[in-house]
Amino acid sequence: MYVIAYDFGTTGVKTCLFSIGERLKMVASEYGVYGLYILENGGAEQDTEEWWSAMCTTTRRLFEKTDIKPEQIVGISFCSQMQGLVLVDDKGNALRRPMSYMDQRASLEMRKYLGNGLAISGANVGKLIKSLIITHAAPTSVKDPIWKYKWVQNNEPEIFSKVHKWLDVKEYLICRCTDQFVMTKDSAYATFLYSTRPGKWGWSNTLCKMYGVNPKHLPKVIDCSEEAGVLTEKAAQDLGLRPGIPVYGGGGDATLIGLGAGCINVGDTHIYCGTSGWVGTVLDKQVVDIFAKIAGIIGVETGKYNYFAEMETAGKCLEWVKNHLVLDEIGIYLKKTHVAESKESLYESLYDYMSETISKIEPGAGGVIFTPWLHGNRCPFEDPNAAGMFFNIKLETGKTELIRAVVEGICYHLRWMLEAQEKKVKTSQTIRFVGGGALSAVTCQILSDITGRVIETIEAPKDVGAVGAAILVAVGEGQLPEMSVIRDFIPVKNRYEPDMEKKMIYDKNYEVYKRLYKTNKKSFAMLK
Repeated sequence: MYVIAYDFGTTGVKTCLFSIGERLKMVASEYGVYGLYILENGGAEQDTEEWWSAMCTTTRRLFEKTDIKPEQIVGISFCSQMQGLVLVDDKGNALRRPMSYMDQRASLEMRKYLGNGLAISGANVGKLIKSLIITHAAPTSVKDPIWKYKWVQNNEPEIFSKVHKWLDVKEYLICRCTDQFVMTKDSAYATFLYSTRPGKWGWSNTLCKMYGVNPKHLPKVIDCSEEAGVLTEKAAQDLGLRPGIPVYGGGGDATLIGLGAGCINVGDTHIYCGTSGWVGTVLDKQVVDIFAKIAGIIGVETGKYNYFAEMETAGKCLEWVKNHLVLDEIGIYLKKTHVAESKESLYESLYDYMSETISKIEPGAGGVIFTPWLHGNRCPFEDPNAAGMFFNIKLETGKTELIRAVVEGICYHLRWMLEAQEKKVKTSQTIRFVGGGALSAVTCQILSDITGRVIETIEAPKDVGAVGAAILVAVGEGQLPEMSVIRDFIPVKNRYEPDMEKKMIYDKNYEVYKRLYKTNKKSFAMLK
């Protein structure tokens, strides 16, 4: 059977056509881009019409490059960025541009509801405890969607008065496909309004009342592998598909990328490095660290959770390097002129060239350290004012040292989050590494050397979110009897062992790296 999985990232969608039989095989894929609009007040927004246009264009292009017919598609699913805010009217129309997970303008709203009285980690003790009892987590980050909701309520009352439902990114797209207002359990949990108490799973009226959220704005909750509805005539016409195709709930990237990486057993740890980055470990119970901002979010399988630590900008730092150091300074166009026609191939070719360049630089980047906090930071400390810096530049420092320092800085932060997880749970010694960062053997080895862990990669590591979404269709269609067989679909391609001599060099820089935030925290705030 054939299914389509849409992987909606921060700045683009990868639309993938899979065949599912004895093995899962990608038949074809197409990539479409859309904007991310960073505002001066800390806002980060996107455009629903750009999402839909990219989805429609890439879907139609799939069938131009294969012999598969639209009539052969038996299911659609999604993997997407999480913790966005899409407010819609009763027709499913977006009332304003969606607020991205990166949006951090609601600091006043957060302080108003959490900052009064005795506080722990910046949150009112009474409210914090109540949230922890009901959800095993709490909205202690200014980027959590509940504060975006309150920001619109306080700053755009005319728009807020028209709200019918609060949706996340893929939930808006599901609504556009089916006219149904739903939210999968993982997305619902990411609002921190969804109770996970035994026997009391569902939207919490207690928390809605405490935070001033209208329960009527919250949609019906479904499982990730559950059918949300079927493709409408209008949506089918836009997409070039047949109406009536089942549309499944899918999951957020934090949920499905681990699944697509093959990390499904308790104790499995994966690291993702895309536009953002994270460390996730599978648990059989919910765990929370309110100080390090790590929570056990709902997984795809009942009774399993993903202990999730996130950094806001990972691969985005490499994009910054590409735009401001590589293209302008290394003279890349003299060697790679043919890649200029394609944004996606341009990025991958430049990334390969950057990897080749920095592989010639000794570990430690000549003592230069980079902090990858280009849009604030969330874990293991929350600070929207934190910013990137190059530390310890000298006369002998060159461009290539700076570029290597960026890659090392990302890996230092991933190690920091991994160690923060270790304070509460046991992470695996062998880690699956996925996302665009895993395409580079140089980055994989640096990550192994910095963390001291064995790093494994799989075939097509950038497609793991789509793989996870396709697997959910297979489960929903009854093609897969249980999740445990997923391991058979996802073999290891490469394995990297840590060089402990290099790790000793990195250990020294890593200790300095961790001090840089503490010593510059007040300066970041002064320059806000």
